[in-house]
Amino acid sequence: MSPTVRRIEYADQPDYTRLGREAFGAPAAGNPVPTREEWDAAGFREWGAFDGDGLAARLRVYGFTSWFHGAQVPTAGVAGVAVEPERRGSGHLARLFAAAFDEARERGEKISTLYPSAPGIYRGLGYEVVGSFDDVDVPLQNLSRVAAPAGVMTRRATVADHDAIVAVHRTWAAAQNGPISRAEKPFWTPPEKFFADYSGVTLAIDAGGSAGPAGDVVGFVSWIRGEGYTPATTVMEVDDLIALTPGAARALWRTIGSFSTVVGTARVSTSGLDPAWLVLPDLTSTVHAAHPYMLRILDVAGALDDLGSPLEGERVPFAVRGGQDLTGAWTLTVSDGVTHLERDVVALEDAHHERPVLSPNGLALLYAGAQSASNLRIAGHLTGAPGHDAVLTALFAGCQVHVRDYF
Repeated sequence: MSPTVRRIEYADQPDYTRLGREAFGAPAAGNPVPTREEWDAAGFREWGAFDGDGLAARLRVYGFTSWFHGAQVPTAGVAGVAVEPERRGSGHLARLFAAAFDEARERGEKISTLYPSAPGIYRGLGYEVVGSFDDVDVPLQNLSRVAAPAGVMTRRATVADHDAIVAVHRTWAAAQNGPISRAEKPFWTPPEKFFADYSGVTLAIDAGGSAGPAGDVVGFVSWIRGEGYTPATTVMEVDDLIALTPGAARALWRTIGSFSTVVGTARVSTSGLDPAWLVLPDLTSTVHAAHPYMLRILDVAGALDDLGSPLEGERVPFAVRGGQDLTGAWTLTVSDGVTHLERDVVALEDAHHERPVLSPNGLALLYAGAQSASNLRIAGHLTGAPGHDAVLTALFAGCQVHVRDYF
Protein backbone atom coordinates (compact mmCIF):
# COMPACT_ATOMS: atom_id res chain seq x y z
CA MET A 1 0.00 0.00 0.00
CA SER A 2 1.42 3.39 -1.00
CA PRO A 3 1.90 5.81 1.88
CA THR A 4 -0.30 8.89 2.10
CA VAL A 5 1.26 12.28 2.77
CA ARG A 6 -1.07 15.01 4.01
CA ARG A 7 -1.44 17.87 6.47
CA ILE A 8 -1.91 16.78 10.07
CA GLU A 9 -5.41 17.21 11.47
CA TYR A 10 -6.29 17.68 15.10
CA ALA A 11 -7.50 14.07 15.33
CA ASP A 12 -3.91 12.99 14.51
CA GLN A 13 -2.44 14.85 17.49
CA PRO A 14 -2.15 11.87 19.89
CA ASP A 15 -0.03 9.93 17.38
CA TYR A 16 1.83 13.08 16.28
CA THR A 17 2.72 13.90 19.89
CA ARG A 18 3.69 10.31 20.72
CA LEU A 19 6.09 10.18 17.77
CA GLY A 20 7.67 13.43 18.92
CA ARG A 21 8.18 12.08 22.43
CA GLU A 22 9.90 8.98 21.05
CA ALA A 23 12.18 11.00 18.77
CA PHE A 24 13.20 13.75 21.17
CA GLY A 25 12.98 12.01 24.54
CA ALA A 26 10.43 14.34 26.09
CA PRO A 27 8.54 13.01 29.12
CA ALA A 28 4.82 12.58 28.62
CA ALA A 29 4.07 15.02 31.43
CA GLY A 30 6.16 17.71 29.75
CA ASN A 31 4.78 17.20 26.25
CA PRO A 32 1.02 16.71 26.48
CA VAL A 33 -1.34 16.59 23.53
CA PRO A 34 -2.37 20.23 22.91
CA THR A 35 -5.96 21.32 23.30
CA ARG A 36 -7.85 22.15 20.15
CA GLU A 37 -7.64 25.85 20.99
CA GLU A 38 -3.86 25.67 21.54
CA TRP A 39 -3.35 23.79 18.29
CA ASP A 40 -5.52 26.15 16.25
CA ALA A 41 -3.67 29.18 17.65
CA ALA A 42 -0.16 27.80 17.12
CA GLY A 43 0.14 28.98 13.52
CA PHE A 44 2.53 26.33 12.22
CA ARG A 45 1.90 23.73 9.49
CA GLU A 46 2.23 20.05 10.37
CA TRP A 47 2.68 17.23 7.88
CA GLY A 48 2.46 13.47 8.26
CA ALA A 49 3.21 10.36 6.22
CA PHE A 50 0.71 7.57 6.85
CA ASP A 51 0.83 3.93 5.86
CA GLY A 52 -1.42 1.03 6.70
CA ASP A 53 -0.35 1.07 10.35
CA GLY A 54 -0.92 4.78 10.97
CA LEU A 55 1.44 7.75 11.31
CA ALA A 56 4.94 6.80 10.16
CA ALA A 57 6.68 10.19 9.96
CA ARG A 58 6.02 13.83 10.80
CA LEU A 59 7.40 17.34 10.53
CA ARG A 60 6.40 20.90 11.37
CA VAL A 61 6.88 24.06 9.31
CA TYR A 62 7.07 27.60 10.68
CA GLY A 63 6.48 30.45 8.26
CA PHE A 64 8.63 33.50 9.03
CA THR A 65 11.03 35.95 7.42
CA SER A 66 14.82 35.85 7.61
CA TRP A 67 17.31 38.57 6.78
CA PHE A 68 19.51 37.86 3.74
CA HIS A 69 21.34 40.45 1.64
CA GLY A 70 19.57 43.33 3.35
CA ALA A 71 16.02 42.06 2.79
CA GLN A 72 13.48 40.03 4.72
CA VAL A 73 13.09 36.74 2.86
CA PRO A 74 10.01 34.50 3.32
CA THR A 75 11.30 31.31 4.92
CA ALA A 76 9.95 27.84 5.68
CA GLY A 77 11.56 26.76 8.94
CA VAL A 78 11.34 22.99 9.41
CA ALA A 79 11.39 21.41 12.88
CA GLY A 80 10.12 18.41 14.81
CA VAL A 81 11.15 15.91 12.14
CA ALA A 82 10.57 12.35 13.33
CA VAL A 83 10.22 8.90 11.76
CA GLU A 84 8.99 5.83 13.59
CA PRO A 85 12.06 3.65 14.21
CA GLU A 86 10.54 0.64 12.45
CA ARG A 87 10.01 2.73 9.30
CA ARG A 88 13.31 4.59 9.07
CA GLY A 89 14.97 4.27 5.69
CA SER A 90 11.66 3.76 3.91
CA GLY A 91 11.66 7.06 2.02
CA HIS A 92 8.99 8.75 4.13
CA LEU A 93 11.13 11.84 4.80
CA ALA A 94 11.67 12.57 1.11
CA ARG A 95 7.92 12.40 0.52
CA LEU A 96 7.17 14.61 3.51
CA PHE A 97 9.69 17.26 2.51
CA ALA A 98 8.52 17.27 -1.12
CA ALA A 99 4.96 18.01 0.01
CA ALA A 100 6.10 20.65 2.50
CA PHE A 101 8.30 22.30 -0.16
CA ASP A 102 5.42 22.46 -2.65
CA GLU A 103 3.20 24.17 -0.08
CA ALA A 104 5.99 26.56 0.93
CA ARG A 105 6.53 27.66 -2.66
CA GLU A 106 2.78 28.21 -3.08
CA ARG A 107 2.96 30.50 -0.04
CA GLY A 108 5.85 32.47 -1.58
CA GLU A 109 8.55 31.10 0.72
CA LYS A 110 11.85 31.25 -1.15
CA ILE A 111 14.17 29.35 1.19
CA SER A 112 13.93 26.71 3.91
CA THR A 113 16.06 26.35 7.03
CA LEU A 114 16.34 23.87 9.88
CA TYR A 115 18.43 22.81 12.86
CA PRO A 116 19.44 19.20 12.17
CA SER A 117 20.00 16.41 14.65
CA ALA A 118 22.33 14.93 12.01
CA PRO A 119 23.24 17.09 8.97
CA GLY A 120 23.83 14.06 6.75
CA ILE A 121 20.13 13.22 6.78
CA TYR A 122 19.24 16.52 5.13
CA ARG A 123 22.09 16.98 2.66
CA GLY A 124 20.41 14.58 0.27
CA LEU A 125 17.38 16.88 0.34
CA GLY A 126 19.46 19.89 -0.75
CA TYR A 127 20.20 21.45 2.65
CA GLU A 128 23.68 22.49 3.73
CA VAL A 129 25.20 23.85 6.93
CA VAL A 130 25.68 27.61 6.58
CA GLY A 131 26.20 28.60 10.22
CA SER A 132 25.66 27.63 13.84
CA PHE A 133 23.72 28.95 16.82
CA ASP A 134 25.87 28.30 19.87
CA ASP A 135 25.77 28.62 23.63
CA VAL A 136 29.25 29.70 24.71
CA ASP A 137 30.53 29.84 28.30
CA VAL A 138 32.63 32.91 29.11
CA PRO A 139 34.43 33.43 32.46
CA LEU A 140 33.02 36.57 34.06
CA GLN A 141 36.39 37.49 35.52
CA ASN A 142 37.52 38.17 31.94
CA LEU A 143 34.54 40.43 31.25
CA SER A 144 35.29 42.54 34.30
CA ARG A 145 38.52 43.62 32.58
CA VAL A 146 36.81 45.13 29.53
CA ALA A 147 37.88 48.76 29.08
CA ALA A 148 35.32 51.37 30.11
CA PRO A 149 33.75 53.08 27.07
CA ALA A 150 33.56 56.81 26.56
CA GLY A 151 30.23 58.38 25.70
CA VAL A 152 28.05 55.36 26.52
CA MET A 153 25.96 54.79 29.61
CA THR A 154 23.75 51.87 30.63
CA ARG A 155 20.37 51.65 32.29
CA ARG A 156 17.70 49.04 32.95
CA ALA A 157 15.10 48.76 30.20
CA THR A 158 11.36 48.93 30.77
CA VAL A 159 8.37 47.98 28.63
CA ALA A 160 8.43 51.53 27.25
CA ASP A 161 11.81 50.73 25.64
CA HIS A 162 10.55 47.72 23.68
CA ASP A 163 10.34 49.56 20.34
CA ALA A 164 13.93 50.78 20.74
CA ILE A 165 15.10 47.22 21.47
CA VAL A 166 13.28 45.94 18.38
CA ALA A 167 14.91 48.71 16.32
CA VAL A 168 18.41 47.76 17.52
CA HIS A 169 17.80 44.11 16.65
CA ARG A 170 16.45 45.06 13.22
CA THR A 171 19.44 47.29 12.44
CA TRP A 172 21.85 44.54 13.45
CA ALA A 173 19.93 41.74 11.71
CA ALA A 174 19.59 43.64 8.42
CA ALA A 175 23.39 43.72 8.15
CA GLN A 176 23.71 39.92 8.45
CA ASN A 177 22.64 36.84 6.53
CA GLY A 178 20.40 34.47 8.44
CA PRO A 179 18.79 36.18 11.45
CA ILE A 180 15.09 35.56 11.91
CA SER A 181 13.36 38.93 11.73
CA ARG A 182 11.22 38.28 14.84
CA ALA A 183 8.33 39.95 13.02
CA GLU A 184 6.11 36.85 12.98
CA LYS A 185 4.94 34.28 15.52
CA PRO A 186 6.38 32.38 17.30
CA PHE A 187 9.42 34.69 17.23
CA TRP A 188 7.53 37.93 17.79
CA THR A 189 7.07 38.36 21.53
CA PRO A 190 4.63 40.82 23.15
CA PRO A 191 6.52 43.44 25.20
CA GLU A 192 5.18 42.26 28.56
CA LYS A 193 6.17 38.65 27.91
CA PHE A 194 9.58 39.67 26.56
CA PHE A 195 10.48 41.39 29.82
CA ALA A 196 8.89 38.68 31.97
CA ASP A 197 11.24 36.10 30.43
CA TYR A 198 14.37 37.77 31.88
CA SER A 199 15.84 38.88 35.16
CA GLY A 200 16.79 42.05 33.38
CA VAL A 201 17.34 43.77 30.05
CA THR A 202 20.10 46.38 30.02
CA LEU A 203 20.34 49.15 27.44
CA ALA A 204 23.44 50.87 26.10
CA ILE A 205 22.70 54.57 25.58
CA ASP A 206 24.75 56.90 23.40
CA ALA A 207 25.51 59.76 25.77
CA GLY A 208 27.85 61.63 23.46
CA GLY A 209 26.19 61.59 20.06
CA SER A 210 28.84 59.38 18.43
CA ALA A 211 26.23 57.15 16.73
CA GLY A 212 23.37 59.61 16.53
CA PRO A 213 21.52 61.99 18.82
CA ALA A 214 22.41 61.74 22.49
CA GLY A 215 20.07 59.35 24.24
CA ASP A 216 19.77 56.89 21.35
CA VAL A 217 19.69 53.22 22.29
CA VAL A 218 22.71 51.62 20.59
CA GLY A 219 22.63 48.15 22.14
CA PHE A 220 20.98 45.84 24.63
CA VAL A 221 21.64 42.66 26.56
CA SER A 222 18.93 40.34 27.92
CA TRP A 223 19.99 38.16 30.83
CA ILE A 224 18.80 35.63 33.41
CA ARG A 225 20.74 35.94 36.66
CA GLY A 226 20.82 32.25 37.63
CA GLU A 227 20.63 30.79 41.14
CA GLY A 228 23.35 30.97 43.76
CA TYR A 229 26.21 33.27 44.59
CA THR A 230 29.21 30.94 44.37
CA PRO A 231 31.25 31.73 41.24
CA ALA A 232 32.42 28.14 40.86
CA THR A 233 28.87 26.90 40.28
CA THR A 234 26.69 29.85 39.28
CA VAL A 235 25.87 30.45 35.61
CA MET A 236 24.18 33.52 34.15
CA GLU A 237 22.33 33.10 30.83
CA VAL A 238 22.68 35.80 28.17
CA ASP A 239 20.15 35.46 25.34
CA ASP A 240 20.99 38.55 23.29
CA LEU A 241 23.97 40.85 23.45
CA ILE A 242 23.58 43.12 20.45
CA ALA A 243 25.64 46.27 20.05
CA LEU A 244 25.71 48.78 17.21
CA THR A 245 28.93 50.49 18.36
CA PRO A 246 32.13 49.28 20.05
CA GLY A 247 31.33 51.49 23.02
CA ALA A 248 27.94 49.82 23.39
CA ALA A 249 29.57 46.39 23.28
CA ARG A 250 32.05 47.34 26.00
CA ALA A 251 29.34 48.82 28.19
CA LEU A 252 27.14 45.72 27.93
CA TRP A 253 29.98 43.25 28.54
CA ARG A 254 31.05 45.28 31.56
CA THR A 255 27.52 45.12 32.95
CA ILE A 256 27.58 41.33 32.75
CA GLY A 257 31.12 41.27 34.14
CA SER A 258 30.06 43.29 37.18
CA PHE A 259 28.50 40.08 38.57
CA SER A 260 31.91 38.36 38.71
CA THR A 261 32.11 38.23 42.51
CA VAL A 262 28.97 36.05 42.69
CA VAL A 263 28.67 34.52 39.20
CA GLY A 264 31.45 32.56 37.56
CA THR A 265 30.19 32.01 34.01
CA ALA A 266 28.09 33.79 31.42
CA ARG A 267 26.45 31.35 29.01
CA VAL A 268 26.06 33.52 25.93
CA SER A 269 23.86 32.67 22.94
CA THR A 270 25.83 33.71 19.88
CA SER A 271 26.88 32.78 16.36
CA GLY A 272 30.00 33.08 14.27
CA LEU A 273 32.55 35.74 15.17
CA ASP A 274 30.18 38.41 16.41
CA PRO A 275 31.77 41.89 16.21
CA ALA A 276 30.59 42.49 19.79
CA TRP A 277 33.24 39.98 20.85
CA LEU A 278 36.04 41.93 19.17
CA VAL A 279 36.21 44.37 22.10
CA LEU A 280 37.08 41.61 24.58
CA PRO A 281 40.70 41.54 25.80
CA ASP A 282 40.47 37.77 26.35
CA LEU A 283 38.45 35.44 24.11
CA THR A 284 38.77 32.41 26.39
CA SER A 285 35.49 30.52 26.12
CA THR A 286 34.01 27.04 25.92
CA VAL A 287 31.24 25.91 23.59
CA HIS A 288 28.52 24.50 25.83
CA ALA A 289 26.18 23.54 22.98
CA ALA A 290 26.40 23.94 19.20
CA HIS A 291 23.37 23.93 16.90
CA PRO A 292 24.34 23.81 13.19
CA TYR A 293 21.95 25.71 10.92
CA MET A 294 21.11 24.40 7.45
CA LEU A 295 19.61 26.18 4.46
CA ARG A 296 18.00 25.07 1.20
CA ILE A 297 16.88 27.16 -1.74
CA LEU A 298 13.24 26.52 -2.67
CA ASP A 299 12.89 28.97 -5.56
CA VAL A 300 16.04 29.85 -7.51
CA ALA A 301 14.56 32.86 -9.27
CA GLY A 302 12.74 34.07 -6.17
CA ALA A 303 15.86 33.89 -4.02
CA LEU A 304 18.43 35.28 -6.46
CA ASP A 305 16.43 37.91 -8.32
CA ASP A 306 16.26 41.55 -7.17
CA LEU A 307 19.18 41.39 -4.72
CA GLY A 308 21.00 44.64 -4.12
CA SER A 309 24.47 44.57 -5.70
CA PRO A 310 27.23 47.09 -6.42
CA LEU A 311 28.59 44.94 -9.28
CA GLU A 312 26.92 46.99 -11.99
CA GLY A 313 27.12 45.45 -15.46
CA GLU A 314 28.25 41.99 -14.38
CA ARG A 315 26.83 38.96 -16.16
CA VAL A 316 27.17 35.38 -14.89
CA PRO A 317 25.66 32.30 -16.56
CA PHE A 318 25.31 29.33 -14.21
CA ALA A 319 23.44 26.07 -13.77
CA VAL A 320 22.15 23.95 -10.91
CA ARG A 321 22.18 20.18 -11.24
CA GLY A 322 20.49 17.86 -8.74
CA GLY A 323 17.09 18.08 -7.15
CA GLN A 324 14.21 18.01 -9.60
CA ASP A 325 12.79 21.32 -8.40
CA LEU A 326 16.11 23.18 -8.67
CA THR A 327 17.77 21.77 -11.78
CA GLY A 328 18.11 24.30 -14.58
CA ALA A 329 20.25 27.03 -16.13
CA TRP A 330 20.08 30.78 -15.69
CA THR A 331 21.95 33.98 -16.45
CA LEU A 332 22.31 36.51 -13.64
CA THR A 333 22.94 40.14 -14.55
CA VAL A 334 23.29 43.30 -12.48
CA SER A 335 21.71 46.56 -13.58
CA ASP A 336 20.27 49.55 -11.74
CA GLY A 337 21.86 48.23 -8.56
CA VAL A 338 19.98 44.94 -8.40
CA THR A 339 20.29 41.42 -9.77
CA HIS A 340 18.11 40.06 -12.57
CA LEU A 341 17.70 36.37 -13.35
CA GLU A 342 16.72 34.93 -16.72
CA ARG A 343 16.08 31.23 -17.37
CA ASP A 344 18.22 29.72 -20.13
CA VAL A 345 17.43 26.78 -22.38
CA VAL A 346 20.60 24.68 -22.48
CA ALA A 347 21.47 21.00 -22.44
CA LEU A 348 22.41 20.49 -18.81
CA GLU A 349 24.71 17.59 -19.60
CA ASP A 350 26.88 20.07 -21.52
CA ALA A 351 26.39 23.10 -19.27
CA HIS A 352 29.74 22.65 -17.53
CA HIS A 353 31.58 23.53 -20.75
CA GLU A 354 30.39 27.14 -20.69
CA ARG A 355 29.21 27.94 -17.18
CA PRO A 356 29.73 27.04 -13.52
CA VAL A 357 27.44 24.27 -12.28
CA LEU A 358 26.29 24.21 -8.65
CA SER A 359 24.82 21.40 -6.59
CA PRO A 360 21.71 22.33 -4.54
CA ASN A 361 23.98 22.32 -1.47
CA GLY A 362 26.47 24.59 -3.19
CA LEU A 363 23.70 26.97 -4.19
CA ALA A 364 22.64 27.22 -0.53
CA LEU A 365 26.20 27.89 0.62
CA LEU A 366 26.78 30.50 -2.08
CA TYR A 367 23.49 32.32 -1.44
CA ALA A 368 24.21 32.53 2.29
CA GLY A 369 27.70 33.88 1.65
CA ALA A 370 28.98 31.00 3.78
CA GLN A 371 31.61 29.75 1.31
CA SER A 372 33.50 31.17 -1.65
CA ALA A 373 33.35 29.67 -5.12
CA SER A 374 36.88 28.33 -4.59
CA ASN A 375 35.81 26.51 -1.44
CA LEU A 376 32.71 25.16 -3.17
CA ARG A 377 34.99 23.58 -5.77
CA ILE A 378 37.13 22.07 -3.01
CA ALA A 379 33.97 20.62 -1.43
CA GLY A 380 32.69 19.25 -4.74
CA HIS A 381 29.67 21.55 -4.90
CA LEU A 382 30.83 23.62 -7.90
CA THR A 383 32.09 22.27 -11.21
CA GLY A 384 32.37 23.54 -14.76
CA ALA A 385 33.97 26.63 -16.25
CA PRO A 386 35.87 28.62 -13.56
CA GLY A 387 35.95 31.98 -15.31
CA HIS A 388 33.07 33.44 -13.30
CA ASP A 389 34.17 32.23 -9.86
CA ALA A 390 35.42 35.59 -8.59
CA VAL A 391 32.20 37.37 -9.56
CA LEU A 392 30.04 34.59 -8.10
CA THR A 393 31.84 34.97 -4.80
CA ALA A 394 31.58 38.76 -4.84
CA LEU A 395 27.86 38.72 -5.70
CA PHE A 396 26.92 36.92 -2.50
CA ALA A 397 29.68 37.99 -0.11
CA GLY A 398 29.52 40.94 2.25
CA CYS A 399 27.24 39.76 5.05
CA GLN A 400 28.30 37.32 7.76
CA VAL A 401 26.02 34.43 8.67
CA HIS A 402 24.41 34.84 12.10
CA VAL A 403 21.42 33.15 13.74
CA ARG A 404 20.05 33.93 17.20
CA ASP A 405 16.76 32.03 17.46
CA TYR A 406 16.23 28.29 17.81
CA PHE A 407 13.18 26.38 16.64
